Amino acid sequence: MSAVSFDTLKFVKTLEASGIDNKQAEAIANAYRDASADQELVTKKDLQIELAPIKADMQIIKWMNGLMLGGIVALILKAFF
Repeated sequence: MSAVSFDTLKFVKTLEASGIDNKQAEAIANAYRDASADQELVTKKDLQIELAPIKADMQIIKWMNGLMLGGIVALILKAFF
């Protein structure tokens, strides 16, 4: 899993520009950094690994539906011809 860097100085400057004093801005930036550090981002490779079994199951279901449809068509043709 990968992580995104967080520029606390830029965040603090943005908060100060909006009228929040320095001490509060630093506290908010630190709280946000700590909260976001616990999160893990999912990469494309992670998604591919997790979705591979689901895609395989979907392929099996597609084949089963095709065979079932073929059987139903065969029964209908047998009943009327």
